[in-house]
Amino acid sequence: MVSFFSEGIDFKVVNPLKTKKWIKNTSISEGYELSQLNYIFCSDEYLLEINKEYLDHDYFTDIITFDNSEEDNQVEGDIYISVDRVRENAATFHTEFDTEMRRVLIHGLLHLAGYDDTSEALKTAMRAKEDEYLRLF
Repeated sequence: MVSFFSEGIDFKVVNPLKTKKWIKNTSISEGYELSQLNYIFCSDEYLLEINKEYLDHDYFTDIITFDNSEEDNQVEGDIYISVDRVRENAATFHTEFDTEMRRVLIHGLLHLAGYDDTSEALKTAMRAKEDEYLRLF
């Protein structure tokens, strides 16, 4: 099950049912059963506090993903997304806000499916996967 929440801001996902189905289909395509996936939309400041508290990082980010799964090939987690940062990234990369939001949504899921972006090669591979799934939306 996919759930959308907002914390401290007023934000609603465009086409929530279509988005949930797309996320579920992406999980299945990656070989994972979707158990419980919570997306929490928040401000830069809110996500910065999470970044400091749980990751000991003192900088803004667009997404933080927490893997709560206890079984292999199962997706269960909490994904925090800064709507402020997604909006800024959309402007920086000259893309629509909704497209950038979908990219970040799927980016978090890909992390839970084992993808990493800690090197340039891994970032490139992850970006290719994001693009692949964005075309399927």
